[in-house]
Amino acid sequence: MAFRGKEMMKKVLKKVGEKNLGPGVKESLERCIPRSKVVMGRAKRGLYAGRHIQFGNNISEDGGNKTRRTWKPNVQDKRLFSYVLDRHIRVKVTTHALRCIDKAGGIDEYLLKTPYHKMDTEIGLLWKAKIEKLYEELGKKEAVFFSPEDEAKFEQGFKDLKLSEKEARKEVRRKVYAEISKHKLIGVERKEDQSIENGTKTEEEISHDLSKRIVPVSYVLAADKLKVGSIVSN
Repeated sequence: MAFRGKEMMKKVLKKVGEKNLGPGVKESLERCIPRSKVVMGRAKRGLYAGRHIQFGNNISEDGGNKTRRTWKPNVQDKRLFSYVLDRHIRVKVTTHALRCIDKAGGIDEYLLKTPYHKMDTEIGLLWKAKIEKLYEELGKKEAVFFSPEDEAKFEQGFKDLKLSEKEARKEVRRKVYAEISKHKLIGVERKEDQSIENGTKTEEEISHDLSKRIVPVSYVLAADKLKVGSIVSN
């Protein structure tokens, strides 16, 4: 098990000292520290939304014998997109936490709306503090609005860029196909030269091979022996 809420509060008070705390600080700490009794060790690395290990008994049907057992939550490894960070966050979440995130409208909204005392995992507290700080920095920035004419110009510029990219890709493909065809022709010429040098083929055999072409059967065979789609070589 990772931590218990009461034990964590005791450790904080022991390190800081209860006398050194100002008025209302203890109450605020109790709000921030999770109230969960038992938290699993692997919950440090994920968002569990209050779903943790549970304990109980298996009761046999015949004699009613009880044997201790545990129920572990359904944990999934997911990639969730954060609009503030503008990237995906890989985190372990329970299926209940996924439903809560979908209901809130995203991982950012879930972390912002969930209070600290209900965020009962260490990584949840870390991400919540980080997202809140980023939203605070975004709130201080100035927003710029463009007129409809400027937006139309921007759209036209994007369209021109896309057209230029398409033309450039076409030109590159043409050059690549031209180079490939040149290499193929050079390879064929080299093979013919080697065959002539080795004496494997005479000039008559080469001319006979070149004269071979595929022609329709109707020019060669009788009509009663024809089949649809059949071809024959001269």
